[in-house]
Amino acid sequence: MHPALHFAPMKRQPDFLQNLRAEFADGRQWVDRGVVIVFAVLAGLSIVGFTLLADATFGLYLAGRSALWWAPLVWTPAMTALIVWAVRRWAPGIAGSGVPQVLVALAPETPLASRNRFASLRLSMLKILGVSGSLLAGLSVGRQGPSVQIGAGVMLAARRWLSPNSGISARELLVAGGAVGLAAAFNTPLGGIVFAIEELSRKLQDRSSGLMLAAIVVGGLVSVSAFGSLSYFGRVKAENLTWWTLIGPALVVSVFAGLLGGLMSRLLLASFTGLPDRFCAYRRKRPVAFAAACGFVVAVIAVVTDGDAVGIGHHHTHALLAADGKLEQPPFVFTGLKFLASWLSSWAGVPMGMFGPSLSIGAGLGADVAWLFGSPHTAALIALGMCGFLAGVTQTPITAMIIVMEMTDGHSMVLSLITCALLASGISRMISRPLYSTMAERLK
Repeated sequence: MHPALHFAPMKRQPDFLQNLRAEFADGRQWVDRGVVIVFAVLAGLSIVGFTLLADATFGLYLAGRSALWWAPLVWTPAMTALIVWAVRRWAPGIAGSGVPQVLVALAPETPLASRNRFASLRLSMLKILGVSGSLLAGLSVGRQGPSVQIGAGVMLAARRWLSPNSGISARELLVAGGAVGLAAAFNTPLGGIVFAIEELSRKLQDRSSGLMLAAIVVGGLVSVSAFGSLSYFGRVKAENLTWWTLIGPALVVSVFAGLLGGLMSRLLLASFTGLPDRFCAYRRKRPVAFAAACGFVVAVIAVVTDGDAVGIGHHHTHALLAADGKLEQPPFVFTGLKFLASWLSSWAGVPMGMFGPSLSIGAGLGADVAWLFGSPHTAALIALGMCGFLAGVTQTPITAMIIVMEMTDGHSMVLSLITCALLASGISRMISRPLYSTMAERLK
């Protein structure tokens, strides 16, 4: 036979019975798998408890604000200062979103012993209390980003119960836990899987990737079991969409979402790293007093908007969709004030996330553009605004598209959502470096 025509021998087909016996021969392997699934359930339950506590604390804030309209002017700055003081003194690892901390813990150069500074069961519990305190204070904060750190910390605790030969690394537990946190927080299991691939880790080890994906799905289904499988914001009515009636407003939403999302990302990075200006210098010198000042401005915004521009923002998004985008404030006022309140809440240094506020800002932007064009497709533009602004801030367009699609049951808008997310993310990249990875570099 000619050398060029030589073929490698074909591999034997898998032997089903032999592989089945091999799978069940090692009982400890199945114990390890069971441990991972159990901790995935615990991670999901921790997010469910976190969600209930966060909603309850913000409800207390709203009740106090309703009783005395001026109460936030005193309460919010005082609580903000107290939270920042306590975090800096006892738990600096829970400040901010939590996604950068998980990225640092995932970094190969981070020693195993140092990972507890960024993700652990203790930090997860303190994060729950810290973010709930921020909502009780009446700040504009989200709970979805912190859920990533909470889930990662719970899953990492499974490491001590695994056998040395389990083949399951701490890195895989962190990725799975972070994804469980996001999936349970948004009630979107598919969004958690995509987030794990797009942001936390671009690959999983072949040997245990199936187990990690199963853990993400199981953890996400805990939230579905607790809160139901209905879409978070209901179903976006998009049956009568046509290309020509939507393309103009949708393009404007995408461009402005990218510009504002990139600006928010750049402001958050500047606030986090510190600039040689008077405000950052004062923040470095007197962080608690600076936090109180930020809290006071947010309180003024809360009074002006009757509480709409603080908290996570989902209540306002629900109201916009229910009212088909009819605005209670003049156009662009809510969007601008929510943007300012979210940035100042982050700059104060409290435990908080940006996913929820980003969706709220994007929803406001979509409603503003619908009003500007007199578009009959207000709900669709609100969904596009949510997707675009979230993609602009995080620069993870696939995750943004999947999350908004699952939260609005927007399967009929898949092409519109992914186009908007890609365009907004591309514009944002021309304005700002990636938010979470850049913050993670600064934390190392």
